[in-house]
Amino acid sequence: MRVVTIIILLFLCKTADLRKTRNGSFRNKANNGKASRLRKASSTVKRYAPGLPCDIYTYLHEKYLDCQERKLMFVSPSWPEDLKHMLLARNRIRKLKNNMFSKYKLLKSLDLQQNEIGKIESEAFFGLSKLTTLLLQHNQIKILSEEVFIYMPFLSYLRLYDNPWHCTCDLETLITMLQLPANRNLGNYAKCALPTELKDQKLKQIKIEHLCSEEERLHPKSIVKKPKIAKPEFDSSLCHIYVFPVQTLDCKRKELKKVPGNIPPDIVKLDMSNNKIKQLQAKEFEDISELKILNLSGNGIVYIDPAAFSGLINLEELDLSNNSLQNFEYGVLEDLYFLKLLWLRENPWRCDYNIHYLFYWLRHHYSVHYNGLECKMPEEYKGWSVGKYIRSYYEECPKDKLPVYPETDKEDEEWERHKEQSVQTIKKHGVIVTVIG
Repeated sequence: MRVVTIIILLFLCKTADLRKTRNGSFRNKANNGKASRLRKASSTVKRYAPGLPCDIYTYLHEKYLDCQERKLMFVSPSWPEDLKHMLLARNRIRKLKNNMFSKYKLLKSLDLQQNEIGKIESEAFFGLSKLTTLLLQHNQIKILSEEVFIYMPFLSYLRLYDNPWHCTCDLETLITMLQLPANRNLGNYAKCALPTELKDQKLKQIKIEHLCSEEERLHPKSIVKKPKIAKPEFDSSLCHIYVFPVQTLDCKRKELKKVPGNIPPDIVKLDMSNNKIKQLQAKEFEDISELKILNLSGNGIVYIDPAAFSGLINLEELDLSNNSLQNFEYGVLEDLYFLKLLWLRENPWRCDYNIHYLFYWLRHHYSVHYNGLECKMPEEYKGWSVGKYIRSYYEECPKDKLPVYPETDKEDEEWERHKEQSVQTIKKHGVIVTVIG
């Protein structure tokens, strides 16, 4: 009897193993089929998806703006003025300029953590008289003065840690402020990165005498012994420098084949039109950050590196007309925070998927005036506006998955009127800032 029982149990186990094997093979076939479908789907052209707009909501009768992780580089003038809380964490903001937040007079909290902020101008927080909470941790701030905070008399919660603080005499006023007993919630955990002998010491605990000698306090001019920027001598036989009305370098029609490497750092206007520059390499202009007007027309440029304009955060006008550009690679325009005018005419723009970046960048930067964005190739789209081509590109997609843009020429005109009204409104307030959606 025991033998029979054992035989029956072995038979049942064998049957179960066969079922598992069969089911496993079915699952593998199903998974292989699914993987095949995914591979086919991934081989199709990926369409450009514009950045998500910021969320605005009300909680406990206070208005919030949630613009975290949107790759923002600046504050948009289109945000409502009655915000109480602004969440801008995990973006790409590098510089806080004077009056950047001046219209948000009701703001109570401002979250700027985990950006790339390296410079804060002295009046960046002007107008924030009701701010109580400011988060600046996880940035690239090295030096900061107490005067930055004078516009926030009710500031009671400040986070500054995980910044590479340079604990020198330049930081004395900030450290003195942080160490006041009344400021026990300001700047906790922030530590020195340099000099080596003060590394990892907390700003709230460091002794002031370790920052400045008595002589430096008595003679503040000796504190900053920064070498004067040596203006490199420029070949005047090639280019001419004019001081009036602005510091201008005129290099037009000089047979140049590349951007000169010794441009004076205080140049505001640079004219390099009608030369023979075919390519713009990465960081061509990084040493002339004060530049506001750049003319590169008539060069026959065929390629622009995505980092070519890196550092030109003050550029307002860029002329790329009459070149040989067919599209822009993703990233070419990302450093041009305050661009106002972009000339694009007389370029052989190719209307294929690669033109989408330029089109959507311009759509999202309402205050940038531009012209000349017309298809020149392929032949089937020649003479079309790039906007019309983009619409035709999406006609094959389900309408509920399309991005929002005008469907007809009439709606294109309405869009342009809306854009012009937005720019006029911004001009009326004396500020022009590019906008991300």
